[in-house]
Amino acid sequence: MSRNPATTDIWVSGTEVPEVPEWMVAGTDEGAQEMNREETRDRAVEQRGSRVVDDWVIDDAVADDERMTVNMGPQHPSTHGVLRLNLELEGEIVRRIKPVIGYLHTGMEKTAETLTFLQGGTNVTRMDYLAPLHNELCYSLAVEKLLGVEIPPRAQAIRVLMTELNRISSHLVATATNGMDIGALSMMMYGFRERELVLAFFEKTTGLRMNHNYIRPGGVAADLPDGWEDDVEEILERIPAAMRDYEDLLKENSIWKGRTQGIGIITAEECLAYGITGPTLRATGVEWDLRRSQPYSGIESYDFDVVTGSRGDVYDRYRVRIGEMRQSLRIVAQVADSMPRGDYRTGDRKVSPPPRRRIDESMEALIHHFKIYTEGFKVPAGETYVAIESPRGELGCYLVSDGGGSPLRMHTRAPSFSNLQALPIMMADSLVADTVACIASLDPVMGDVDR
Repeated sequence: MSRNPATTDIWVSGTEVPEVPEWMVAGTDEGAQEMNREETRDRAVEQRGSRVVDDWVIDDAVADDERMTVNMGPQHPSTHGVLRLNLELEGEIVRRIKPVIGYLHTGMEKTAETLTFLQGGTNVTRMDYLAPLHNELCYSLAVEKLLGVEIPPRAQAIRVLMTELNRISSHLVATATNGMDIGALSMMMYGFRERELVLAFFEKTTGLRMNHNYIRPGGVAADLPDGWEDDVEEILERIPAAMRDYEDLLKENSIWKGRTQGIGIITAEECLAYGITGPTLRATGVEWDLRRSQPYSGIESYDFDVVTGSRGDVYDRYRVRIGEMRQSLRIVAQVADSMPRGDYRTGDRKVSPPPRRRIDESMEALIHHFKIYTEGFKVPAGETYVAIESPRGELGCYLVSDGGGSPLRMHTRAPSFSNLQALPIMMADSLVADTVACIASLDPVMGDVDR
């Protein structure tokens, strides 16, 4: 593993394979995890003359009436969605924090049972509304795995192009709002300025800025528009130049570093114990990215690095996302240079509708088109789980089919849901003023949590 000289304490994967720690080989050792926590509590007891009650260090010098419980949220955008935090405060110190979710519950997993497999994309795209194309890709891969269909190379490349652009737009929102939460208002304007470039390309390609239903079982809804190469070239020129503004504003800013370095620390062991993935895990130094470890859609044919940090604090999570945007731009450039020719969806006519021109020429094609969009297609009985790397971590889709035209069951492994478990760990004995900075560094999307 080699150090990236362009960033501070941020690493990228290289040719040298690092030694794998024992805890990664053995998996999550909950016993060792508990021993570490006990040692931490024992040190706190020894240093502060405190006692331990229900895993919490209680200072006997503090009277009960000096502790108070306050509710933060649910209010948007302060808590990055309709998230409520139950805070137990001792002065300005957060002694305990409990995330309370469920205010945005929409029952999308149950709704999936009432929709055909083809209609399912309109449902899942609204879960993580900042990364809708990743939701569509994960769902489509699960359906295709049950169907056993082959996806043409051009459709695979388009999927990689769109999802990596979506990763950039999502990280731009995360960086912009993280800056705004700590007072860097210029970062908010910068981030949304560049995000507009990506959303304009999405609108030109899919017809919508968000919630596209563009990636579908069998391929994509339509081919790339005329002139797409020029649009991608503009993105590849303007975003790297704009990222220098981000560097000038934040990287060595003493106020920014004072509000982010050493704040919201979480260890690699704790991340693995709680199923926390994505930039939050990689910021602790763990080189785990499903694009590299479990590649999909042909992404293994493109050259990119896995960006990691070392401290696992708010600053490292910000630096990891900056690094990941650069790596996604590398992938986009490679896809644009090597875009294969051919069809943008499978040739299996049981799954894909007929070409538009055939509808005007053939009654059979018209009937086929009508039946595909009204009744859908039947999927062989079975169950599967497929996972991809979304901007927030491991996004998984568990799908069960009974042989009909709609899923029997669907469950989503949502990264935001798992990552919120990090909040009580990283906020213990921290200042209440750091709460929003820690939430922003996790980059949760509440539609992904309360689906």
